[in-house]
Amino acid sequence: MRIYLVRHPKPLVAPATCYGRTDMAVSEAEETLALHALTPALPGRTPVFSSPALRCTGLAASLSRALDCPAPIHDPRLAEMNFGRWEMRSWSDIPRTEIDAWADDMAGYRPGGGESVAQAAQRVRAFHDDLLQLRHDCAIVVCHAGTIRLLLACRHGLPIADMALHAASTPHGIAYGGLAILDC
Repeated sequence: MRIYLVRHPKPLVAPATCYGRTDMAVSEAEETLALHALTPALPGRTPVFSSPALRCTGLAASLSRALDCPAPIHDPRLAEMNFGRWEMRSWSDIPRTEIDAWADDMAGYRPGGGESVAQAAQRVRAFHDDLLQLRHDCAIVVCHAGTIRLLLACRHGLPIADMALHAASTPHGIAYGGLAILDC
């Protein structure tokens, strides 16, 4: 199976803001740019799955229409990591001791009291495994950089904790509206 992993367009948020699970929209211009860039690279008549976040659902719906795909399936397992009380704070306002504690335990620490990378990895792995059971030739998944990193880590067949560490320690370089491909 080939999985086309699409990162949502740039959201309407101040730079250097921790926003993980927070729901926010994207501008129409950003969504249009992403749609025009992605459409030629994606297969038509393909199942589309999306995080339920607004920054993903609009692009997923537009891609589905443009590519003559069924309506997107919104799956909460594709949500970005929940950063708890860090959400919508400037990264520079988060106490250094908390960031250091996360760096010391990348898989198990719950930033801001939210969700650990291992917890996110568990739900993302469950989505991945369920998607493979559907036995489609390919699928389009519109989600977040963190979720994409975890989905890409699934290819290694690692235990959840190792998968979480791999995803957390691998720089992503996935641009807003960008595309990565996972062959399973």
